[in-house]
Amino acid sequence: MIGGDWLAERARRTPHRVALCEGGAQLDYAALDARAQLLAHGLGAAGVGPGDRLAVWLAGGGDTVALIHAARRRGALLVPLNTRLQREELAFQLADAQARLLVHDASAEVALAAAAGVGVPTRALAGLADRSGAPHPRTAAPARPPDDGRAPSTLVYTSGTTGRPKGALLTPHNFLASATASAFHLGALPGDRWLACLPLFHVGGLAIVWRSVLYGASITVHARFDVERVNHALDREGVSAVSLTATMLARVLDARGDRPPAPTLRFVLLGGGPVPAPLLERAAAAGLPVAPTYGLTEATSQVATRPPDACVQAGLAPLPGTELRIAGEADRWRGADEVGEICLRGPTVMAGYWRRTEATAETLRGGWLRTGDVGRLDAEGNLHVLDRRSDLIVSGGENVYPAEVEAVLLAHPAIAEVGVAGVADPVFGSRPAAWWVARRDRSADDEALRRFCRERLAGYKVPVAFHRVASLPRTAAGKLRRHALAAGGAPGPEPS
Repeated sequence: MIGGDWLAERARRTPHRVALCEGGAQLDYAALDARAQLLAHGLGAAGVGPGDRLAVWLAGGGDTVALIHAARRRGALLVPLNTRLQREELAFQLADAQARLLVHDASAEVALAAAAGVGVPTRALAGLADRSGAPHPRTAAPARPPDDGRAPSTLVYTSGTTGRPKGALLTPHNFLASATASAFHLGALPGDRWLACLPLFHVGGLAIVWRSVLYGASITVHARFDVERVNHALDREGVSAVSLTATMLARVLDARGDRPPAPTLRFVLLGGGPVPAPLLERAAAAGLPVAPTYGLTEATSQVATRPPDACVQAGLAPLPGTELRIAGEADRWRGADEVGEICLRGPTVMAGYWRRTEATAETLRGGWLRTGDVGRLDAEGNLHVLDRRSDLIVSGGENVYPAEVEAVLLAHPAIAEVGVAGVADPVFGSRPAAWWVARRDRSADDEALRRFCRERLAGYKVPVAFHRVASLPRTAAGKLRRHALAAGGAPGPEPS
């Protein structure tokens, strides 16, 4: 079953159970299975077969869920693209993945331009689902995925410290282990309904798709985050679980005030970076059962989670099957309450990075995933996360790596050196800011630099401030001290 067709098996066992809710319409598992089979036939007609990389640029919704299942049914390697990326970012991922096809919706002008630039064929989702010439989905012989559940099925790009994203290879075994561990930790009921308002191109969104079909639960899909729709779903649509970032939760609380949710809500899975204690206290006062979590793409989402009935000071308990350790200098393991790098191993850890042998070897050392994040384990073995990756900026749940932004700014003709670091933001938690040194006899104003970045980066990666300085703070070895930038340790403004 690990490598089998989970949707087909679910449709066989509970065909009339609700699988998907969107905009007042519902699909049962039999109908979702038929929809996925129609799309799988369309993928086959487009030449997509086992092992091919299938890039997907869809704004979200039920069609995305069906296509995720269809890709697995064809044995293709799904490559979900972040719809907030710009042309250059998308072009890199399409070329790096060596995509066989890009499936898109009507809002994909930027993705289409990127695909044209790197020679990747495209197909509109509507055309892919064209029934003309297709066998009836209930009578056609289904395309079955390969039986080896340890062969990669999903390629999710995650930003890297070198400034170029890396593709994490996730397997059906990873998703099954993650879903099973989450069920042990938080419980799973056949009547559960997950509210999926996270993007389905993020590993957290993908995890909801696979958990639901394995549990026999249903998904209420929102194509994008809308705070009023989320609160309506929490109050009136029988939602039992929802995944949010801290920024999303703050907006939900702002809109609903002290109104408690419906009693069907069992937990709010909260990820996307450290969560301020006042926000957790505010959520508890409003009756929202929040379960803070630590996770990352390379571990198929959840790694450790605090149950919603635990106190806000408690650590995050590792999911069953996941082992946590803290590494110090010379890779020595540290004891309880000692601070160091968070390391983990277990069945949710990725197979490796796509076409990145050295990066895989560096990250997966001795069977342990080296996260680069900083934390400690208490006497009970629970995790306390002190800082996400030392240079990482978590802005509204989105990861921003300074090196990627710096690489873009260094291409500007006026910039000789640049450093990017996070600055505190009351809404997003943190936002990127840039400190830059001008080339001789060159200059640029803030708006020009902002426009330059917006043409090449997703909006959440664009610095909110540009500080022109005489030099950047560096170590004796010449390494940029980004934390000194954020802490105000940069030299003063360049004399005019």
